[in-house]
Amino acid sequence: MKFEQIISDLKNKIFYPVYFLHGEEAFYIDEISSIIEKSVLSDTEKEFNQTILYGRDVDISTVISNAKRFPMMANYQVVIVKEAQDIKDLVVKADKNSNTKESGLQLYLKNPLKSTLLVFCYKYKKLDKRTSLAKTIGEKGVLFESKKIFENQVPSWIENQIKIRGYSITPKATILLSEFLGTNLGKISNEINKLTINLPENTRINETHIEDNIGISKDFNVFELQKALANRDAVKSVSIVNYFAANAKDNPIIKVIAILYPYFIKVLMYHYISDRSQRNVASVLSVHPFFVSDYITAARNYNLAKLNKVISVLREYDLKAKGVDSNTFDDGELMKEMVFKITH
Repeated sequence: MKFEQIISDLKNKIFYPVYFLHGEEAFYIDEISSIIEKSVLSDTEKEFNQTILYGRDVDISTVISNAKRFPMMANYQVVIVKEAQDIKDLVVKADKNSNTKESGLQLYLKNPLKSTLLVFCYKYKKLDKRTSLAKTIGEKGVLFESKKIFENQVPSWIENQIKIRGYSITPKATILLSEFLGTNLGKISNEINKLTINLPENTRINETHIEDNIGISKDFNVFELQKALANRDAVKSVSIVNYFAANAKDNPIIKVIAILYPYFIKVLMYHYISDRSQRNVASVLSVHPFFVSDYITAARNYNLAKLNKVISVLREYDLKAKGVDSNTFDDGELMKEMVFKITH
């Protein structure tokens, strides 16, 4: 079952006896369990009918014992097991001396209480879907895998989250957020909340809003460095790198290289694209059409020979930043050297 369907069912009071939320991305697991925790029962009903357990403190028999209780003065009871991946006997492997061995959860699910919502928050790990336990959960309730998204999916995810909250955002502001915050959806969501709390609904969020409310500089960030390098603007590039050097904790060279490297790889790819219409270039490079002009500019300023040199320089300084063949571990000095070699 997909995230949107689970949320829709919960809002429509369509409940299942078990929700097994697993996977590497904690955000969706937290969202679903939070909605169940906050909305299934009234505040009065929660006092007797809502139980929060932690995997490190319980075994599966304790969890099932709680699940088998009937609700008091309510239609449902809710049992939420946080950090369920720490329950040692949750997943039982087949016994060597028998063909099958059912877990305590499987035994419970043969005849689960329809008045109980049993929620497992199984974070940062995946339940093997081939196991009989996974199949049983899928038959009786909700088995949801919360998958990490790829870096190139983050901008569209941000745009969607902004839209859900009744706002819009400029392409440049979207990239600024995604490059600064990475793929941690929980962190991104928290920062979006900061923006939307402080801005009137229907606001079109731009870089200034981000700088004022989140603290990401609209003038001194990796996106602006990327643009300055695309224009081979050595003065501006050095100015930005000097800012990075003064704020090394927020702008480590490893992070800078991790963004610049794929950018210049895409500039290299541009040279080999025959159909250079905006739509096709955006599709081939997997970038927003708004930024195609930046790649065109960079391609004009960097021929194939120069691009190969730039990519070599980025690889060289990635190794130096990790202590290979380098006499300095100062990120600021390494970045200054790196930018000089790229622009000259």
